Amino acid sequence: MKRWELIAVACLTVAGCAPKPSQEIQPQLFDGQRAYRHVERLVGYGPRPAGSLALGMTATYISSQLQEFGLTVEEQVFRSATPRGGKQFRNIIGKTPGRGGPGQVIILGSHYDTKDFDQFPFVGANDGGSSTGVLLEMARVAGSQPNLWFVFFDGEEAMVEYGPNDGLWGSRFFVEQLKGDRRTDWIQAFILLDMVGDARLNVTVPRNSTPALAQAVFDAARALGYRDQFGYHTGDVTDDHVPFLEAGIPAVDLIDFQYGSAPGLNDYWHTPQDTLDKIRPRSLEIVGRTTLKLIAQLRSR
Repeated sequence: MKRWELIAVACLTVAGCAPKPSQEIQPQLFDGQRAYRHVERLVGYGPRPAGSLALGMTATYISSQLQEFGLTVEEQVFRSATPRGGKQFRNIIGKTPGRGGPGQVIILGSHYDTKDFDQFPFVGANDGGSSTGVLLEMARVAGSQPNLWFVFFDGEEAMVEYGPNDGLWGSRFFVEQLKGDRRTDWIQAFILLDMVGDARLNVTVPRNSTPALAQAVFDAARALGYRDQFGYHTGDVTDDHVPFLEAGIPAVDLIDFQYGSAPGLNDYWHTPQDTLDKIRPRSLEIVGRTTLKLIAQLRSR
C-alpha cells in the first residue's frame, strides 16, 4: 500500500456558460472542434509530467474551464514516494449539481499528465491530451445534469514500470478517498477515456472492464451510428479504471490501443510521434457523443 500525504483540498464555484438545464442529455451538442481546441491548448504547454510547471499550468486551465461551465471544482493535492523520489500530484474534480447518494453518481475520468522521457520531449496529444479535451467539452454540454463528476487524474503514467508502487497515482488516491468517505456505493459507473483522438479511430474496450458497461458502450455507439469505431481489446489494460474495479465499482475503459502508422499498429504510443497532427476533431466528437449517449442510457435504467 502507498502512504499518502494530503496537502490541500480547494473548492470553488463560478457561474459559467454551460447549456441551460435540460431533462435529457443532448449528445449532438458535443462539438469536436471545441474539444480539439482544448487539446491544442494542452499540447501548447509542452510535456506535462507529474510535478512539472507545464502540468501546473494545465491544471489551472482545466480548473478555469470547469468553473466557466458552472461546475464546482475541487482539487486533491497530495505527495507520495515514487521510484524517482517524493512527488506532488494534483487531481482536479468538476462536479455538477446534486447531493449524491447510493447509485446516484456517474464519474467520467481522464489523465492529463504525460510520461516523462529523458530521450525526447513527449507532448501526449493523444495520450492524455485527447481524453482531457473530450472531458472538458462534455462538461460544457452536460454541466447542468445532476450528479456527474468529471475527474482529471494526475500521475497515471508510471515513472519506471506499472506496478503496486508505480503509476495510477491519482486514481488510486481518489479511490482511497472514496473509501475513506464511505462513498464507493454512491458510484453507479466509472467511465474512463484514454487515447481517443486518433484519426483512424478504433476504440478497443479492454477485457478488464465491467461486461455490462462494455455492452452499454456498444449499444450507445450503435444508436448513434458509430458502432464500427468500437470493439474489444484482446486483453487487459493497466489504466485508471483498475483502482475502481478493485474497489468493486463498475468501470469501463474507452481506449484506442491501435494508434499507429498503419491499421492494427500501436507504434505512435509513447513516442515523439504522438503529436497534434495525428488527432482529428471528428474522432473526439464520436467518442464524446457516444459517452454522453451512454450516460443518458445509464440514467434511464
